[in-house]
Amino acid sequence: MKIFLVLTSIVLPVMMFFLQKFRRRFSIVFNFGAVVSGIIFGDIAAVSVFEIIKDHTVFMTNIHSIFLNPFFLSTGGYLGIYIIYRLIMITIDEA
Repeated sequence: MKIFLVLTSIVLPVMMFFLQKFRRRFSIVFNFGAVVSGIIFGDIAAVSVFEIIKDHTVFMTNIHSIFLNPFFLSTGGYLGIYIIYRLIMITIDEA
């Protein structure tokens, strides 16, 4: 599983880079996905922290429940891959 995660974080951004080179529409889709993912990711994190503060619970025991939320994990994963994709684009453009 660890190898799969590492290979995915390398292969998917490279695939995204080549897809957006062939069709400009892919770049728009990737950017829109990042915006939506950022909003969802941030809102889930904010609501979780708000609930912890409101309930006066211990941070370390309750904040980790956020990792059980599949939307939080999937949007965070996409943002990680998207950041690597953008770094590839910046590196190629500056070369």
